[in-house]
Amino acid sequence: MPDVDADLARAWVAAVAASVTAHAAELTDLDAAIGDGDHGVNLRRGFDAAVAALAGFEADTAGAVLTKTGTTLVSKVGGASGPLYGSLFRALGKSLPAEVDAVAFGDGLRAGLDAIVRLGKAVPGDKTMVDALTPAVDAYAAAAPAGFAAAARAASAAAGEGAAATTPLQARKGRASYLGERSAGHQDPGATSTALIFAALAAVSDA
Repeated sequence: MPDVDADLARAWVAAVAASVTAHAAELTDLDAAIGDGDHGVNLRRGFDAAVAALAGFEADTAGAVLTKTGTTLVSKVGGASGPLYGSLFRALGKSLPAEVDAVAFGDGLRAGLDAIVRLGKAVPGDKTMVDALTPAVDAYAAAAPAGFAAAARAASAAAGEGAAATTPLQARKGRASYLGERSAGHQDPGATSTALIFAALAAVSDA
């Protein structure tokens, strides 16, 4: 039996949508401080659209579910976050084999990170979602031999720490970079929403 099947992938996307809705105001406040204030609204719209798209979508594999999610995010989310999060889920989905074990899912996460880095040209320390995503992917890979649930929990913890660590940084990418030194002292909204995504993964892995 695979560690990650279509039902678990659907549950993850639904859990992300619920979390983004619950934290939309927080994400918007963070983005208002150093961005254009629409991160929470855009992500909520995108993941709600993904849940709706999946409701009428017949898929046998996790890869198909996550690819559909990514395609929907690209088409439905405004700003930079749509292409970035869409690329993450689409690259993850397309890289997965039909039967997904813990290691294969980690390889898929790495493919998603690589897609985002190619698209956004950000590296750790730039105060972006990459500051949460990179340690999450690394922690997942390190813990994957212990199983999917353990790896998901490790990734969630690392993503949360990575997001918190963006607070003192000065942004070097995105709209926040226009603020220069004034961008320091605020947690990055993209890193924060990335941490929510991995917290949702950990939650469904334990369900």
